[in-house]
Amino acid sequence: MDLQIIQNKIFEVRGYRVMLDLHLAELYQVETRALKQAVKRNIDRFPSDFMFELSKDEWLGLITNCDKFPDNIRHTPTPPMAFTEQGVAMLSSVLRSKVAIEVNISIMRAFVLM
Repeated sequence: MDLQIIQNKIFEVRGYRVMLDLHLAELYQVETRALKQAVKRNIDRFPSDFMFELSKDEWLGLITNCDKFPDNIRHTPTPPMAFTEQGVAMLSSVLRSKVAIEVNISIMRAFVLM
């Protein structure tokens, strides 16, 4: 997987480098809803330094300052979940597909390069 594509999906929020649930779902080839359900079923694996939900203001700030979001995402009523590098690593234990494992390795490499 092209690490530049992944790096373009890493943002800085609250002093953390994070990836959003919608981008992770796309990379893992699952619906965002399914990813969120898997996280909620395993919420003990995701302390606040691994995953947090963006506030409405944080989400507005991100979509205002970044042109990487399609219009249908910009107007979603629920702010996305943001996953730190550790949270992304934990996702691989929750999403147990071959694609998730391969994508997760690429994401870890992209975080390291940044």
